[in-house]
Formats: sequence, structure tokens, C-alpha cells
Amino acid sequence: MALEIRDIDNSSFRYRKTSRSFKDISLTFAKNPVTNDILPIKNEDAIKKSVMNLVKTRLGERFFNDLLGTRLEDSLFEVGTSSLIYSLESEIAILLENFEPRINNTKVFGEYQDESNDLLLRITYDIVGLPIPTQEIEFILEPTRI
Repeated sequence: MALEIRDIDNSSFRYRKTSRSFKDISLTFAKNPVTNDILPIKNEDAIKKSVMNLVKTRLGERFFNDLLGTRLEDSLFEVGTSSLIYSLESEIAILLENFEPRINNTKVFGEYQDESNDLLLRITYDIVGLPIPTQEIEFILEPTRI
């Protein structure tokens, strides 16, 4: 959110407001035993859940927004090459830059485990407006056959 401020001499400059607290609802819909409200998740936990939801969303899965999502789960059954890893890393970095404004300095590292065809992903980022250390999410995606 940008706010335009006029100085005494009528020159304008932009002031960008940054939030200091982030809150979201838990997708488990656990409720508070006293108030019966849905328990919120806050700050870095809320952003971590949002990042995970964005990364695990498939392209075209969200209505009216075909650009939101990744080809991550579709790539589990492909042969793990360095070009595939690079394209996934850049796709995830662009996705987070475009759809998660609460983070910056995003770095994505991917690695295929040769023997099991698992994909190890590590995402690091800084949270805008909070003086906390760099956050890191690391997870492994495994192809499953039924």
C-alpha cells in the first residue's frame, strides 16, 4: 500500500507502509476451547503455510488465475536433470515474487536424489517488516505409485 504525501513546498513523495504482524486462519480449523473461534496462526508460521500452499498448487488449479502454481508435482515422474531443476527453481522464485508480497530475498535450491527419484527443495526468504532471522523451508517430494 503506497501513500502519497505532500510536503510544505508542494513536492510529493511516496511513503510505503509495511505491516509488522501477519495473521491467518489454520487450515485444520482447530478451535479455541474457550471462545470456540478458529485458532489463528501468526507471523512466520502464517507465511510459511502460505509459501507451502503456493508451491504445492498446480498450474490451473485455482479458478480465474491460470498463472498461480507450479509444475512441481508433475515433474516428479520426469528424469531429474540439471535443466529441470533450474526451471523448477526459477519457476518457484518467480511465483513467490509475484504472489507473496510479505517476503523478499527468496532463494530456491533443488536437488534430485538419484536412487529414489525424490526431489529435495529448500526455500529461504526474509520476512518484510519483521526483525527476525532468515526463514528456511525444506521438504522432500516423493513420487508414489498406487
